[in-house]
Amino acid sequence: MSERDFFIHPNALVESDDIGSKTRIWAFAHVLKNVSIGKDCNLCDYVFVESGVKIGDRVTIKNGISLWEGLTIEDDVFLGPNAVFTNDMFPRSKRHSGNFLDTLLKQGASVGANATILCGITLGKYCLIGAGSVVTKSVPDFALVTGNPARFRYWVSKTGEKLSFDSNNIAIDSENNKYQYTADDNYGKVTEIK
Repeated sequence: MSERDFFIHPNALVESDDIGSKTRIWAFAHVLKNVSIGKDCNLCDYVFVESGVKIGDRVTIKNGISLWEGLTIEDDVFLGPNAVFTNDMFPRSKRHSGNFLDTLLKQGASVGANATILCGITLGKYCLIGAGSVVTKSVPDFALVTGNPARFRYWVSKTGEKLSFDSNNIAIDSENNKYQYTADDNYGKVTEIK
């Protein structure tokens, strides 16, 4: 890496060579080997990233977050300060099963400050996790969930606005993105109309 086109603060410890251009890693962050970090990411102070974690492009990881093996973060994800992630459903000191559960954060998902995300689940595209929520099961695309345990509240757009569907089950956000609601036995499903 003779020509670096990313920034690593002098007080950060970065052991991975797989870092995308324009990414910034700030003070007291620690990134282990075998971590993949995409382009134009921002890892704030006191972030820890364990081996095997995959981080997409334009991801923001605020202060005080630890990311554990088995976690995949797609593009444009936002992680609020002190969000908590896990990778072991039955942790015991000095007894490591090695069977860590994978967790996926899909494109555009946002996790509020101090939220806890249990392992083995998927956070859907552009979903919003309310601050302080405890997420124990997968969250659909475009869903907003809050509480402990986190529960579905309503549908949101890519811009974070509450979606209001017309009689044809179509919603349009302030940037003219269109969405289709489809009913099912659970909460239903929202997809973006391209």
